[in-house]
Amino acid sequence: MVNAPDVLAANAAFLSAELEWLATLISARFTAYFGSARPTASNPADGPADGPADGPADGPAAGPADGLTTPPSELPPPAADGVSPPPIGDSLSPYARFLRFYDWSYAERVAIILALTPLLRPQLLDVFSTRNTLFDRPFTEFGGRRDGSGAFIPNGETLAFILGGVDLELRLRLRRLFEPNHLFREHKILAPAPTGVHEPLLTPLVIAEEFIALLLSGEPRRPTFGADFPAQYIKTDLGWEDLILHPGTRKQLGEILAWIEHGGTLLGEWDMGGRLRPGCRCLFYGPPGTGKSLTAALLGKVSGRDVYKIDLSLVVSKYIGETEKNLDRVFEQAENKDWILFFDEADALFGKRSETKSSHDRYANQETAFLLQRLETFTGIAILASNLRDNIDIAFARRFESVIYFPIPRAEERQRLWSRGFSAASRLDPKLDLGEIARDHALSGGSIMNVIRYASIEALRRGENQISAADVRVGIRREYKKEGKAG
Repeated sequence: MVNAPDVLAANAAFLSAELEWLATLISARFTAYFGSARPTASNPADGPADGPADGPADGPAAGPADGLTTPPSELPPPAADGVSPPPIGDSLSPYARFLRFYDWSYAERVAIILALTPLLRPQLLDVFSTRNTLFDRPFTEFGGRRDGSGAFIPNGETLAFILGGVDLELRLRLRRLFEPNHLFREHKILAPAPTGVHEPLLTPLVIAEEFIALLLSGEPRRPTFGADFPAQYIKTDLGWEDLILHPGTRKQLGEILAWIEHGGTLLGEWDMGGRLRPGCRCLFYGPPGTGKSLTAALLGKVSGRDVYKIDLSLVVSKYIGETEKNLDRVFEQAENKDWILFFDEADALFGKRSETKSSHDRYANQETAFLLQRLETFTGIAILASNLRDNIDIAFARRFESVIYFPIPRAEERQRLWSRGFSAASRLDPKLDLGEIARDHALSGGSIMNVIRYASIEALRRGENQISAADVRVGIRREYKKEGKAG
């Protein structure tokens, strides 16, 4: 297992090499554009700070024919001046893993490190403060802008200048990096363009906040729970071996794990993406306390995915259109994140549509249609939980890849729950026969844990560690009373 300090050290070393590579590119561009006496990225004071009086010394050199994949041809050969990007190899660096995963082109890789530079080494961009004395203003071709603190924030124009000077063909090719269907946008790696910015190359190169944390520390930044993101991150300290379920239920869960492991291969390498929907939609149904929430958390744990439980109190609104907006914020942030979205008590959102008798019914049905469309296109895993399968609208039910029943555990499963539920620091009353209790009382796993909690607290109140058989029976009666049953 790799320690966090080792990961951070590897990341610092790799990012330093990446920044030196960018510095070399910027210096080479300024040399090619202004002449050898002009300022360099590593030391702007090496040349006149006011730029050329009559424009570039020799005019801009031509860029490469396919500037998105190879270094610009006018730059020094890679072997001579280290213009080739640093090798990725098998570095432990989170940034290197990010580059390996996406296999970016040359220009895309320059764009990403350029976007990170204001955070990591802002002085590297001071060279773009060079002014054009002929017009007494910054050079237009440098692009970029200044933030509130005066720091230089590069944009697509800056990238175009570094890669090709004022090469028009390269400019046209680079526009593709800022289109909606590019991975920068699809995976929300770059922050959205500010309102009013429509020209692609004027888009600021700013890494989205959640990717900043991932690239710099290796840990994703989880969104903050609240009105803007009505979903809570959930996890469990238990393991898959602690999940006690009916064998049929566990077998069906194996199908979800198989999709998590092989779904990407099926859609990609097997070329089934055009015939199968992305993502996976599952319905968990059964009585309360049978393990639906715990199963969702464990699916995330064993697959390395974050699980977010939708808070319906912040999603469902009495105002027309607000429920869709609230839910859309969750789906929007979850897109392409490999998250698991867990809708507990999903009946409130995905319940049966009513006959249209009023405008309220019509809007409610439109809301259901919107949710259906969002589930259809979601690329992650969506799990809906309900006490009764029949409570879910049939339009949703038809689209579930998995429908899994969580029954009340059988006697042998209940005995395992009782046996494994008590603390190792406690000891059981000799009068307490867990096998008999398991046979006689058809309780759910959640109810069994409530009884164990009650009996354990009572033992601690008495100042002892023995679990009383009498306390267990009182706890069982309390659970029956909650359910309106006779104990």
